[in-house]
Amino acid sequence: MSAGATLPPPGLPGLDVRFSHTIAVPGAGTDAGLVREWHYLDSGPELGRLGVTPIGTILAVHGNPTWSYLWRATVAESVRAAESGEPAWRVVAVDQVDMGFSERTDVHRPLAQRVADLDAFTRALAIDGPVVTLGHDWGGVVSLGWAVDHPDLLAGVALLNTAIHNPGGVPIPLPLRLAGARGMLAASTVATTAFLDTTLSLASPPLDASVRDAFRAPYRTADRRRAIGGFVADIPVDGRHESFAELERIAAGVARLDVPALMLWGPRDPIFSDRYLDDLVDRLPHADVHRFEGAGHLIAEDRPYADALSAWLDEHHDRLTEPRGPGREVDAGPVGPAGREDDAQSGASADPSFSPIWQRLEERRNDDAIAVVDMAPGGSRTPRRVSWRQLDDRVSRLAAGLHAVGVRKGDRVSLLVQPGATLSAVVYACLRIGAVVVVADAGLGVRGLTRAVRGSWPDVVIGETIGLTAARALGWPGIRISVARLPRVSAAALGVSYSLGDILQHGADADLPAVPAPDDDAAILFTSGSTGPAKGVAYTHRQLSALRDVLAEHFGVTEETGLVTGFAPFALLGPALGTRSVTPDMDVSSPRTLTAAAVAAAVRECDARMVFLSPAAILNVVDTAGALTPDDRDALAGVRTFLSTGAPVGTRLLESAAALMPNATPHTPYGMTECLLVTDVTLDVLREVADAPDAGVCVGSPIGSNRVLVSALDAEGRASGLPSDAPGVLGEIVVSAPHLKDHYDRLWLTDREAARDTDAPASADPDVRWHRTGDVGHLDADGRVWIEGRLPHVIVTVDGPIAPVGPEQAVERVDAVRRAAIVGVGPRLLRQVVAVVETLPPTTRPGLADPSLTRAVRDQVGLPLAAVLAVPTLPTDIRHNSKIDRSRLSLWAERMLAGSRPVAP
Repeated sequence: MSAGATLPPPGLPGLDVRFSHTIAVPGAGTDAGLVREWHYLDSGPELGRLGVTPIGTILAVHGNPTWSYLWRATVAESVRAAESGEPAWRVVAVDQVDMGFSERTDVHRPLAQRVADLDAFTRALAIDGPVVTLGHDWGGVVSLGWAVDHPDLLAGVALLNTAIHNPGGVPIPLPLRLAGARGMLAASTVATTAFLDTTLSLASPPLDASVRDAFRAPYRTADRRRAIGGFVADIPVDGRHESFAELERIAAGVARLDVPALMLWGPRDPIFSDRYLDDLVDRLPHADVHRFEGAGHLIAEDRPYADALSAWLDEHHDRLTEPRGPGREVDAGPVGPAGREDDAQSGASADPSFSPIWQRLEERRNDDAIAVVDMAPGGSRTPRRVSWRQLDDRVSRLAAGLHAVGVRKGDRVSLLVQPGATLSAVVYACLRIGAVVVVADAGLGVRGLTRAVRGSWPDVVIGETIGLTAARALGWPGIRISVARLPRVSAAALGVSYSLGDILQHGADADLPAVPAPDDDAAILFTSGSTGPAKGVAYTHRQLSALRDVLAEHFGVTEETGLVTGFAPFALLGPALGTRSVTPDMDVSSPRTLTAAAVAAAVRECDARMVFLSPAAILNVVDTAGALTPDDRDALAGVRTFLSTGAPVGTRLLESAAALMPNATPHTPYGMTECLLVTDVTLDVLREVADAPDAGVCVGSPIGSNRVLVSALDAEGRASGLPSDAPGVLGEIVVSAPHLKDHYDRLWLTDREAARDTDAPASADPDVRWHRTGDVGHLDADGRVWIEGRLPHVIVTVDGPIAPVGPEQAVERVDAVRRAAIVGVGPRLLRQVVAVVETLPPTTRPGLADPSLTRAVRDQVGLPLAAVLAVPTLPTDIRHNSKIDRSRLSLWAERMLAGSRPVAP
């Protein structure tokens, strides 16, 4: 029985009754000759009342089993912008026929009919361009169908978790298979509220009870839930389904759209996983993508999507409002990996001044000198030595073999291989054919690695057995290639298609493809995860080569230098620098496994003049120096340059390391995954500035053509100041360099924030790119950079912001203190400062420090301290043993001071 459209009941949280409307729409398709009543939300009348002419229209389409209420934040944002005098978009959010508060028709409505319905609605409402479509779930497909059919009106497309293609041979998601199973469909979707309740339960954090009730409001009875079942039944499971052809038509049309596109994604979605995001990115490679870690299917409820959409509309204003016409659609050719730009052109020939990162390797291809040494391959105690000739041959054959089995330029290759000759060969082979290497440190742990691998959605995974086992067990994507040749049963169990031996055989007689272009993506390196979920940092070939060049020039690296590196990000640079390199016997994912004897053995093995270690590795090297033999000490005396980066290194630790390498100049460069080398400082300079009045850790001066500015903190601790080089200003460090990363992978909002307000004031050259580091510090009068902490760790007191590192250094001058952390407790803007210390000798019970130590700390620090707490050990983050986890300590200190039972942080 048909039921007309109605208005939602008043009082639904976040929904203003002024936005609710109904309209009679002449039917289309199978509804031709009929009239259907729609309910919809519309900010247009309110914009008219305010005297505001909208820029264009956002056409928002909900999925199953939600309704236009999903888009209430975007509707409200439209009016807020108008009331604030900002440019405003009209927002029209529909309730699809049979859904929400629109008419119930009891008519079968497959996908083609849904697209026709939406067309009829926009015609009835006389919607004109520019139009940005916005869709979620099955509404994403319907909105894209409208977009493909209206190139003359279309300005852009925005999507929340949805899918327009299911790969052949891959079943549709399990929850949908279960809901659509014979005997389950009607029971779970119509007769009961099971499907609706399950969908609403996917919100993270959970929905407020009143919001859940609002989503349930249109679906109180079975008669009003019929379309919920109809939508599930309309999912094309294979080519025989009636909606399959329409879905294929839309998918092909999307790949021809040449308009701005935005994808906001919840990776915890059990229905529309990153597999479907990857497919959409293949079809719309120019799209801005942001994955909200921790968000799921109901991303519109999980995260502030409306703010993100508003920022995107503002950023693309000119393009979205330019004249429209049929030319908005272009023929993009095939989609998916097979349709990516391949081997037709040589990138190198387009820029003869560019030197690819593998050039030094090719220059030494006939050299039988040692290139790479594995000190303990596979647990062996016999070093494995690989010559330049052997390495170049292995790289060329692997590159040709990978290409022969279908790996193409732009394909992502996740590497789960320990540093050494094998990893070096695979990395350079991938780079040579233009594949994008994805490197996530095993130190992230299984959970962090899974997030990283799934987030990057690789086409290929190359790994050792332990990594491939995790890939199989955790459902990581990608064709799998094993480092070693596995028994047939093991290979089948792990889903392995090839071994590297197979790849070498395929490449024996195959040709190499043309080289990639300098500005093609080359690598995605994941951050350590010490300041939140690990982020994928994308580098182009030009940027990797620039990193090689600045390292070689600043530190004077030559063929004869020899490099020992126990720091994973630089373990692959030896071949690029044209010098022999060795990774010492250690677990690079656990820096404290490195011993002084292992460093000496590695130095001796390749007659190294340069040693590159992380701060955590240095701690253990110093602690194990007593085991060094006279021969070990002689080997270390040959080192001329010692580097440590990854976290600021204090003078005392550098001096301890320098005592082991007495003829080396100790350096501690400052950088981050986004820009691996920014500044450099030597031990001599650190001694020179030891009595300077500056707070924090001096990390030296910018290297080469790098630049560093500071964005001043305001009274609320925000980096809102115009970036400048004024000395003595506390603020966020802003950097620029030729080797600065290109972008964050699928983190558009993070990219936008990292580049916020940095271009114009910093340089007249529009091509100079800048990056907000999240580090807090200042410049001194000589242009040296001092780091005083991380932006999230700034303590905003009633007297203004306080950075933690300077006060921590003061506390550590107290004789009874080994290490210290300064954290804040209490409400925002009214934080109180607390010192948390490791004592000498160590305390056995966490809690308030004894009165004498408290007095000494307070006298030394020069700040009003609410309390001094003592702990056996300060907690460090999951990756860098040298970085104190201040966020965790702050929460712990609040609990302790509130009277909680004394437990270790």
